Amino acid sequence: MRAKGKIASWNSERGFGFIDPSSGGHRIFVHARALPFRGSDPEIGLKVSYEVGSDAQGRSRAENVRLGQDHFQLGPALSAFLASGTFLLVIYATVALRLMPAMLIWWYLALSTISLCIYALDKSAAKKNGQRTPERILHFLSLLGGWPGALYAQQLLRHKSRKESFRAVFWFTVVLNMVGLVYLASPYGSWLAVALERIVT
Repeated sequence: MRAKGKIASWNSERGFGFIDPSSGGHRIFVHARALPFRGSDPEIGLKVSYEVGSDAQGRSRAENVRLGQDHFQLGPALSAFLASGTFLLVIYATVALRLMPAMLIWWYLALSTISLCIYALDKSAAKKNGQRTPERILHFLSLLGGWPGALYAQQLLRHKSRKESFRAVFWFTVVLNMVGLVYLASPYGSWLAVALERIVT
């Protein structure tokens, strides 16, 4: 028989939290592996249903967790993937219509891939107390055009997704990058677009 409850707390760095049972009683432990949307953090107060199991020490834990709502909800990682993918498709369309230099789509794809890899390495280093990647490097990559990959990595890896100061600077780099993109597409930036096109050809 499945029990019902709400997500009461969540530790994004360690990947676990607790559920408040609807029937009352003690909170029950839940690990990220038991969630239906792995790779993203559940929202506090999210209604869920679950099966009650136990770990090796006999302590109760939630297993086979499902959303309490009947409708589908996008998790943060999937939402970030769709947002990043949509932006890259728009860039591809502008290149196909010859509104932007052909190298632009490859530029964004390459920097997004590099950003994703560096976020993954930094996440691994954080777990092992190893040498971390300076935040200024992550922000610089986002500013240059790697922000789609960085946005996805933050939600997929649950890394740098809750630090408000980092997020504020990250979104500022996104805005600056978009301003540069608009300039490139404008008559004022046509000289730069021509120069980039010559580099490719």
